[in-house]
Amino acid sequence: MESRTAADHVLIIGAGQAGVQVADSLRTAGHTGAITLLNDEDAVPYQRPPLSKDYLCADSLAAPLPLRGPEFFTQHDITVLPSAATAVDTAARKVTLTDGTIVEYTHLVFATGAANRALPCPGADLEGVHGLRTLWDAENLQQALSTAQRVVVIGAGFIGLEFAAAARARGLQVTVLEFASRPMGRALSATAADWFTTKHTQDGITLRLNEGVAAIRSAGLGLRVQSTTGAHYDADLVLYGVGVLPRTALAQAAGLRVDNGIVVDSSLRTTVDGVFAVGDCASFPHPNTGARTRIESVQNATDHGRHVARMITGESGSYSETPWFWSMQGPTRLQIAGISSPADEPVVLGNPDSGKFSIALLRDGVLSAVESVNSAADHIAARRLVGQGIKLTPQELCAPGFSLKALAKAEVSLPA
Repeated sequence: MESRTAADHVLIIGAGQAGVQVADSLRTAGHTGAITLLNDEDAVPYQRPPLSKDYLCADSLAAPLPLRGPEFFTQHDITVLPSAATAVDTAARKVTLTDGTIVEYTHLVFATGAANRALPCPGADLEGVHGLRTLWDAENLQQALSTAQRVVVIGAGFIGLEFAAAARARGLQVTVLEFASRPMGRALSATAADWFTTKHTQDGITLRLNEGVAAIRSAGLGLRVQSTTGAHYDADLVLYGVGVLPRTALAQAAGLRVDNGIVVDSSLRTTVDGVFAVGDCASFPHPNTGARTRIESVQNATDHGRHVARMITGESGSYSETPWFWSMQGPTRLQIAGISSPADEPVVLGNPDSGKFSIALLRDGVLSAVESVNSAADHIAARRLVGQGIKLTPQELCAPGFSLKALAKAEVSLPA
């Protein structure tokens, strides 16, 4: 059995957005020790967000976008091993790989990400039923879309609606089943969700709310989806997006605390010395509320990576970045700064009928989040304002001449 050792060695399990960012930021911060990335996919580290957007367009060149250029890892002396970890011994600070190799580490970073939640219905494993998480998934979908005419999407979250918009842009018949009463219910205010319902319907997508999936069956050369209302929908392909689960099995087997993610403190340290967790797999205290949360976004992954690199290179401090998200659904760009609550008071800024507007969310009179539709300037301003404890009233937000951009430029920061 081979054994690899290295003084001051940072081992990163996972070569997605978060893992690659840790490695990059370590070198930027001046770390001179060894850095190893474990990549369990048969592809160079790539960007996931385009897989449900540009990659599925009819005129797409169908090539993944790399997270870094082809020479980056060599130039920065970062070892990328095409392997997964099968066991972690935190007492001995050793990780066993799929080929039996044992790698010693000084610092260990879990960047294991998340995996699609399985579709819990009969027929979920039939040919023609697809999830979308990996490059392999996207390649299969790209091929299936080239011959499909009828598509059923199960789940009206970001992935489901991004895919639905891409399929509709190809001229396909698209039906979306959503068990909840509105799309993107976990992420958006009811005001924004209602606007997107109207928008997608106007674009020709059949959006069936309060209707989940009961079963999928083969029907001739295609599939037949039975919904929870008893209705049936014929399809050439089915795409499901019903959420994800953090990949925590390896960490849990190693004795780390797990609770909807690998539990970390405000510095992103786990319950074991020298071990961190970042990105989709990490459950951390929210910087504004202190409540434990797990965030699935590129921003969170990259900012986590930068923070952990600082911790490893000797700095201290709590992670405190404002979360933000984005989704491209056809030509419509949705950007969100902050995390809203169902009890937040929505205030519409601009004219929704123009297709360019924002919704400010107030929580006890404090700006808690901003949802922007095709309004990049509002979003950039919101990222500076949210989390600062700024008190505002609906009247102030609706006053003639008010803009988030002007407020951010003035650097107004009133105590909550």
